[in-house]
Amino acid sequence: MTEFDLIVVGGGSGGVRAARMAASHGARVALVEASRLGGTCVNVGCVPKKLYSYAAHFSADFADSAGFGWQLEGIRFDWATLRDRKSSEIARLNGVYQSLLEKAGVQLIRGFGRLLGGGRVDVGAGVLQGRHILLATGGRPQSPDFPGAEYTVTSDQIFDLPTLPRRLLILGAGYIGVEFAGIFAGLGVQTSVSWRGELPLRGFDQDLRQRFCREAGKYCQLLPGSRCERIERQADGSLQVLFHDGRLLETDLVLAALGRRPLLEGLGLENTAVRLGPEGTVLVDEHFCTTDPGIHAVGDVVGHLPLTPVALAEAMVVVDRLFGQRQRRLDYRYIPTAVFSQPNLATVGLTEEAARRTCADVAVFETDFRHLRHTLSGRDERTYMKVLVDSASDRVLGMHMMGAEAGEILQGFATALVCGLTKTQLDATIGIHPTAAEEFVTLRTRSR
Repeated sequence: MTEFDLIVVGGGSGGVRAARMAASHGARVALVEASRLGGTCVNVGCVPKKLYSYAAHFSADFADSAGFGWQLEGIRFDWATLRDRKSSEIARLNGVYQSLLEKAGVQLIRGFGRLLGGGRVDVGAGVLQGRHILLATGGRPQSPDFPGAEYTVTSDQIFDLPTLPRRLLILGAGYIGVEFAGIFAGLGVQTSVSWRGELPLRGFDQDLRQRFCREAGKYCQLLPGSRCERIERQADGSLQVLFHDGRLLETDLVLAALGRRPLLEGLGLENTAVRLGPEGTVLVDEHFCTTDPGIHAVGDVVGHLPLTPVALAEAMVVVDRLFGQRQRRLDYRYIPTAVFSQPNLATVGLTEEAARRTCADVAVFETDFRHLRHTLSGRDERTYMKVLVDSASDRVLGMHMMGAEAGEILQGFATALVCGLTKTQLDATIGIHPTAAEEFVTLRTRSR
């Protein structure tokens, strides 16, 4: 039986980071992975999604260019080129991840890891023994449960379609749903989005959700308050979707973007003392220790925030506790996030709703304007920015944006919030002119 200081089960972002960093401390590390290295983010998530988002934005750029004097003719989009070049880049990144592990001295073991208890992990070809085990198996898309669900695809398949559909229906309006709506609409697909609630992007600031809904309605059909009851295949190969209110919709492809769940099936948790929470996630403490001594968990399986940088940070807390100086802690209050929709969204800190639950007097500063670019492009797209301030302390509680490069802009402000940014300091900052970002430091009039 081969013995290790740390056995990492799962070769996604969090697992690879933990394995590499633990090995850099001199630990004997094994990483067990049955599929491609890089996990969801590299293979069927962040990376291909962002590449496709870039591709989708070109259609708007081509249209906007006419207002600046460009005359473009004969432009067409080739799906196969984008799909295949994406696949080549993902394969390159898979190789980069493997090289990083090898250079760090991590033993990569190909196979599906199953916990046997007592620090043992069965990988089919043999049993590994570890002082510590880290679960970083990630998540997978949730599948719908209605007649005809077999005709749907998930985000795991959507990147590699053999041909581009003419019409697409997306079920769900979270991160994945709205991002793919922007992508496929931008690539020329007639796109519809169905979800049960009133507004998309549950959990985001209410004003941001409302304004995004108005913008998204300009390029795709929005179906709030709807629920798919059945899908039937038609004689011509198209799909007929029946909604709960009797409405019918004809489409060529249905994407189920109904959220993700932890990938724990077959992991052997029944052989351990690891406990799960009501959402099916692994219960951990602030150090990411599970209820079984010696077993830790990070990333999507613990369900704190399903973001790649969060999984990386959680992995570093574990490594520091096991092999470092035991000083790392993770503060979730000011973790920024972006939605690469059209237009982009980004947020850091509290929503207005959350801020009002924690502070007696919240000052709201906001602006809604047409980007300078669109004074010549003619595009009717709005940019929105919002700053929330605790009036008693002057501390900035949250910042939110809808508009071009929102993620790039709010990344810098996230650093400031972590450092305790106040509204006075924001007002004292000189803006870069002319940029959209400068609007954040020129907001002087309180909206409410």
